[in-house]
Amino acid sequence: MTQKRILVTGGAGFIGSALVRQLISRTEHRVLVLDKLTYAGTLSSLAPVAGDPRYAFVRADICDQQAVAEAFAGFDPDIVVHLAAESHVDRSIDGPGAFIETNLVGTYVLLQAARAHWAALPGGRKVAFRFHHVSTDEVFGALGDEGFFTEETAYDPRSPYSASKAGSDHLVRAWWHTYGLPITMTNCSNNYGPYHFPEKLIPLMIVKALAGETLPVYGRGENVRDWLYVEDHARAIQCVFERGEPGATYNVGGRAERKNIDVVHGVCGALDHLRPRSDGKSYATQIGFVTDRPGHDFRYAIDCSRLERDLGWAQQESFESGLAKTVGWYLENEAWWRPLIGRTYSGERLGLKGA
Repeated sequence: MTQKRILVTGGAGFIGSALVRQLISRTEHRVLVLDKLTYAGTLSSLAPVAGDPRYAFVRADICDQQAVAEAFAGFDPDIVVHLAAESHVDRSIDGPGAFIETNLVGTYVLLQAARAHWAALPGGRKVAFRFHHVSTDEVFGALGDEGFFTEETAYDPRSPYSASKAGSDHLVRAWWHTYGLPITMTNCSNNYGPYHFPEKLIPLMIVKALAGETLPVYGRGENVRDWLYVEDHARAIQCVFERGEPGATYNVGGRAERKNIDVVHGVCGALDHLRPRSDGKSYATQIGFVTDRPGHDFRYAIDCSRLERDLGWAQQESFESGLAKTVGWYLENEAWWRPLIGRTYSGERLGLKGA
């Protein structure tokens, strides 16, 4: 693909920074990151590419119409990748308002700016322009013991987070059907990997294990998720905005269903191997069960065959290889995550206000 100008919202977050690092290190594209730098967004996640002349950063809220308009006017993007979102289910239970504001109102503001920008582009650039929206499998609700989410699965969100993301998905599709804005969309399963903010399951277990604290597992740990290595997800996003069909949605999964308790045991096993406890015991002895999350969906599983079949994407990491890389990265990069502990999040339990 010839060099493009790619505007990435939420590019200082977990998935966004993985995409930006990939685009700068592996392509010739120019990238502008637009990020509010909330608690989960940190410029340290972009440090590996910060000195590259093809990278630029603007601190702005996607709900700020003027700031967004100025970013479009100044950067003149060919592609917009929309990742900026409030994304933690437990936080949405405690404070849903921020999720409505960012995920719905912010997406609306961004769509309006993208539509105005796209309408003014010359012929060839107008045809090639893409607005790519990154969403989640949580919009589909819960599965039983069998079956998979497909691109045709009806929406059935169960949390304030998933409801706000479902609403943003519908807005994006409406701008395609009503105004012709050329969009693509992906719905992904649970991501994991380096630079993951330590409120999420895998990094939280690593941080608490190293601190000698209890590893809190919701309920009995029987809930099932499909796990996707973040760098595989970043490649999928690029694959879709470069080659995906306008108006189409593609599911992105890791084909790695695991019970939460098995994921925690996997983290403990990797730590036992890479940094054994001084007393010789397994980190698994620190596991403790806590009150389940309100409205906790039982199982998610993604059918990503459309992405594999139509666009040729394939994951490069198995869950085992990806988890080993992830645990190793956290052990080697304490300078990244330790400053976040206490400054923006201290490992406390979230999501109890709905209990």
